[in-house]
Amino acid sequence: MRLDEKLNAASGVYFDGTLIDSLQTSFQLVEVFETAELGRLMRIDGANMTSERDEFFYHENLVHPAAITHPAPRQVLVIGGGDGGSAEEILKHPSVERVVIAELDAGVIEMARKHFQRIHRGAFDDARVEIHVGDGLKYLRECGTAWDLIYLDLTDPIGPAQALYTATFYADCRRALSEGGAVVLHVGSPFSHADRVTKTIAALGSVFSRVTPYFVHVPIYGATWGFAMASAVLAPANCNAAQVDAQLATRRIDDRQFYNGAMHQAMLAQPEYIRQILSVA
Repeated sequence: MRLDEKLNAASGVYFDGTLIDSLQTSFQLVEVFETAELGRLMRIDGANMTSERDEFFYHENLVHPAAITHPAPRQVLVIGGGDGGSAEEILKHPSVERVVIAELDAGVIEMARKHFQRIHRGAFDDARVEIHVGDGLKYLRECGTAWDLIYLDLTDPIGPAQALYTATFYADCRRALSEGGAVVLHVGSPFSHADRVTKTIAALGSVFSRVTPYFVHVPIYGATWGFAMASAVLAPANCNAAQVDAQLATRRIDDRQFYNGAMHQAMLAQPEYIRQILSVA
């Protein structure tokens, strides 16, 4: 079966796969495919979410730049992240005391537990992890916790996730951060979603004094993909490659396939076409 996904109206990416499981929840259709290229692959409403073989491109780079820049993150919130991959990376940092996964759809967690142990590696059952099934926005506003790091590990800005890509929601996140905390999210492809990248960075900039975009190629998305870290204090550019590698060694974070000091710096570099996109944000 050919698994097509559009990047925009004119282009897309595809993988060949065989359907091995599906679950129609009250929110969305969650499917699992076996593929030759990426191993097991999860799709939600026809969009590629994660896969066994390439998940490290996304999860390591969503999590570690902010977690390494922060001196000692303890309280961490993941909104979305029902595959468990972000939580698994967060738990590698020894200062972390608590991770809350606020996932709207219990079906995503169910399918991840069943099929994607190679991604979550048991993170759901770690004593430091709490799972909250429900509206992440509501949880953020009502939980009363000051978070050191908030990761928005979301689907694209359509459907239930759309309200979580707004300046209003980013202001909610800012109020929920501890002093020196940061919010991290993915912002789309600067080549295929230039307008989305510009608008998201601008919305973050209307709330936070320091917004740092960075970019990584993610195979399952078929594109260079943008991330952003937003904070009043933290800036990943302040950590040079040697400092990042020293922190990784001190924290004994050896289980990595992408992230290191050199890549921390390289992700911050911007080709001219991206600089032009960001100049109007």
